[in-house]
Amino acid sequence: MKGPAGFLLFSLLLVAPHCTEVATQEVQPDPKTPCANWMGGAPGYPGHNGLPGRDGKDGKDGQKGEKGEEGVQGPRGDQGEIGVPGREGPRGFPGYPGQKGEKGEGAFVYRSAFSVGLTERAPHPNVPIRFSKIFYNEQSHYDASTGKFHCTMPGMYYFAYHLTVYLTDVKVSLYKKDKAVIFTYDQFQKNNVDQASGSVLLHLSAGDEVWLQVYGEGDNNGVYADNINDSTFMGFLLYPDLD
Repeated sequence: MKGPAGFLLFSLLLVAPHCTEVATQEVQPDPKTPCANWMGGAPGYPGHNGLPGRDGKDGKDGQKGEKGEEGVQGPRGDQGEIGVPGREGPRGFPGYPGQKGEKGEGAFVYRSAFSVGLTERAPHPNVPIRFSKIFYNEQSHYDASTGKFHCTMPGMYYFAYHLTVYLTDVKVSLYKKDKAVIFTYDQFQKNNVDQASGSVLLHLSAGDEVWLQVYGEGDNNGVYADNINDSTFMGFLLYPDLD
């Protein structure tokens, strides 16, 4: 078909679909209104809760706030258990010496001692030898006028003597309370100087006396002393009786 009639038919075919689309759009109901050109349907049921979303990223730290006011002091707590001792610390420096204290009362030092020497030659036999050269006799327990030691403190004593022998033999004895305790004998060698000595431990009671004397009738009396030779006698308290 050609000519004007054909053009008209072609134009109608193009316009018809457009009109149909417009009509279709006009009759669609508005979902936001209960009715649109006709009665709307009943509301649907609420849907199920959706799944939780994923955690978001951590935010940045905010600025530090101002210091708050001090709170009221709380009650005192119970005492805790004693802890384990710590390690010993380093040793400190020595302190300064303290002042000397006063002398105590009631203290008593037991002392008794003497040391004497001979000044005269050939002492008489059978009597105490008088040692008149005093080396030590602070307590005055030795009597130079009698040649005897007098015990004032009971206890254990030590006695010793060392005698120079010259011109004749020597035999001496140490006496305690008129009884000979020990004897010492030395035979003189002519043209020579010899020595005789002895020592002993004795327990003495208060009032006991100890001395030396030549034993015999005078033929054993060679005890000697001069400016270069001494004959000595000594004794001292070892420990007293305290009971």
